Amino acid sequence: MSAESTEERAKRTERLFKGDGVGYPDGVPLPEPPPWRHPSGKRARTRYLIRQEQIDVVNAALRLRRPLLVTGRPGTGKSTLAHAIAGELGLGPVLTWPVNTRSTLDGALYRYDAIGRLRDQQGAGRAGGKEAKVGHDTDSDIGTYIRLGALGTALATEYRGRPRMLLIDEFDKSDVDLPNDLLFVLEEGEFQIPELARLPEDRRTVQVNTADWEERVTVHGGTVRCSEFPFVLITSNGEREFPPAFLRRCVRLELPYPDEEQLEKIVRAHFTSDHDWDRVRELIRGFVEQRKLGDLATDQLLHAVHLLRQGVEPEQRHLKEAVLRELRDTGPG
Repeated sequence: MSAESTEERAKRTERLFKGDGVGYPDGVPLPEPPPWRHPSGKRARTRYLIRQEQIDVVNAALRLRRPLLVTGRPGTGKSTLAHAIAGELGLGPVLTWPVNTRSTLDGALYRYDAIGRLRDQQGAGRAGGKEAKVGHDTDSDIGTYIRLGALGTALATEYRGRPRMLLIDEFDKSDVDLPNDLLFVLEEGEFQIPELARLPEDRRTVQVNTADWEERVTVHGGTVRCSEFPFVLITSNGEREFPPAFLRRCVRLELPYPDEEQLEKIVRAHFTSDHDWDRVRELIRGFVEQRKLGDLATDQLLHAVHLLRQGVEPEQRHLKEAVLRELRDTGPG
């Protein structure tokens, strides 16, 4: 690393926000954000560093076209793996279904804005000086009010002739019945939209919107059927077990916390080597020791390294509490 003058270091470590109301100097660029925080809409492609036997499990799921169930503590890179796979295989933007206790299968498949459609029909009727006639003569517009969810879009679309990548995130937060509800769709690769299935025979070919709005897809007879099974990656923090029937249909991968050697490789994959790596190694060692007291995500370490590279000491007590705070206690009780 080239020598840095006292003046250059002072400028680099100067506070951006001072709380004095004076303002940041015009014409002076703000420091660069971390490589993964550029608002380009695309994640910077970096190596996803896991062990060869774990890579083999991922490839088994890809070849079998079975969902990959990835379990591990928070911060082990479960969700990032979906983006790494999609990036390497050219599967396009990852479709994401973030799951919580209120999530339903129907919501992941499609949404029908019946209220919006009725409101628009009534507005058109008033504009024409008469009441809107709601019936099969207005069925041709129904696709405008249907939007496929992440799961529905993954089944209905491809990306440049390849299957889509679907990330079902934190599935262990779901209602207890949702894994079983999902089984049929994952096995059969199809689902029905009742609002379209009820249409008259001559009006049952409808175009609907997709989750990423990049295209509309044509649905015949109310049934969405995939031409090729999507790649599905399901993450779980291991907070509960799933039904045996569901587990049997998944390829299972456990991601442990990366050790000190892996963490250094991960940091080097994200940052160039123009820094004092002895100091970075100290930070990594401290991170590993602190992780024994409670969960710490790998991206917290990357945040700390980025601050260090910009001349900010992340292990100052107040910054350590803000940037490197444990996610949850791993001790007894």
